[in-house]
Amino acid sequence: MSESSVMIQRTVLAALATSIVIILGACTTSTTANGKDSLYQALGAAPGIEQIADNFIMEIAYDPRIFDRFADSNVERFREKIIEHFCFIADGPCEYTGDSMVLVHRGMDINSAEFNAVVEDLIDAMDKAGTPISAQNRLLERLAGLRPQIIEI
Repeated sequence: MSESSVMIQRTVLAALATSIVIILGACTTSTTANGKDSLYQALGAAPGIEQIADNFIMEIAYDPRIFDRFADSNVERFREKIIEHFCFIADGPCEYTGDSMVLVHRGMDINSAEFNAVVEDLIDAMDKAGTPISAQNRLLERLAGLRPQIIEI
């Protein structure tokens, strides 16, 4: 192999290595310190979570299956707390300052059908916000653990 061919090959390899480092660096910008993908970032960080919350409120407002459950709610407070809650659950830089899910839903006699309707509305809200399916599933998985705290058997 000629000396000029070796130099060209080294230049190409150096450019390729640099490209790989840049690409990997871009991929890691949405990871946490432990290397796991950041759900908070996958949801779109603060603007994405706010969009999901706004869409969620609209879905609830037009859902006859559950609207009555929210009819007397303070919409501004609900929006503030649902944003905090989603951000906190997604490991974002937020602290949830609302009441526990047990306290919020105590005595409401929420059934499985109503719970499922809210989940459907949240999925529709995330779809409208353009949230990736993988991020939707990760958020729903974390929220699913709250089901026993909300549904009264």
